[in-house]
Amino acid sequence: MKLLVFGMGYTARTLLDEWPADMPCEVVVTTRNAEKAAALEQEGLTARIFPGEDLSEDVATASHVLVTAGPSDGRDPVLARLRSAFAGAAGHLDWVGYLSTTGVYGDHGGGWVDETTPLTPSTSRGRARVTAEAEWLALHHDHGLPVHIFRLAGIYGPGRGPFEKVRNGTARRIVKPGQVFSRCHVEDIAQVLLASIRQPNPGAVYNICDDDPAPPQDVIAHAARLLGLPPPPEIPFDAADLGPMAASFYAESKRVRNDRIKRELGVKLRYPDYRAGLAQLLSAEAED
Repeated sequence: MKLLVFGMGYTARTLLDEWPADMPCEVVVTTRNAEKAAALEQEGLTARIFPGEDLSEDVATASHVLVTAGPSDGRDPVLARLRSAFAGAAGHLDWVGYLSTTGVYGDHGGGWVDETTPLTPSTSRGRARVTAEAEWLALHHDHGLPVHIFRLAGIYGPGRGPFEKVRNGTARRIVKPGQVFSRCHVEDIAQVLLASIRQPNPGAVYNICDDDPAPPQDVIAHAARLLGLPPPPEIPFDAADLGPMAASFYAESKRVRNDRIKRELGVKLRYPDYRAGLAQLLSAEAED
């Protein structure tokens, strides 16, 4: 098995940390700069600079490919350079995973969505993801590339929890009536990807999220309670003075269903809600 990872970031790192011993694998990863590439090489990984180096040979010799790199200037950076390489490699690749976002569904006023829900994104980021998904799936339909699409909710995990901001007083409980978000622990993302690698279903689309969509202010309040601190005061959304990027996240409200990963892949979430996830993060902090 040879795994080629486009974008050696937070999720890919967790996937490699979770990689099972019974699946021996050669790993090639990409990064944008030479300094990080050198550090990855020190870990025993083969690292490429991308964009930069020609990875056609790596695509041609890989058995599995994970694409975590998001669109740049509205275009998928991997397909912009390697579309023909993937079309030519379709016959020998066993699995290709593309990490997308639940932002492709757009705003549903707090209603439920699943993988069959029409894609109606309201942000430029969401529209770029819809385009990228369609391009990857076109390679599946036209050339038989074994593409799997994973739509991720808001990612949290070690180093990406709310505790530091609650402790230093920078956490804000912004309240927008009816606003809910779905989220997922990074370790659950990793276990879904591994389950899919073991049970490929080319052309499949999976939502990855926990069982409990919740208002963001509830998560901050719970983190404060776990720390034994008073929750930050509530701030009405209209008075929050958010920047364009932060405000765009509040433009969409939906609850995301995750039945397919359980039914088709047999996944049992380690952290089925934010309470379980935050408790684990705090426990891990105490052990360090």
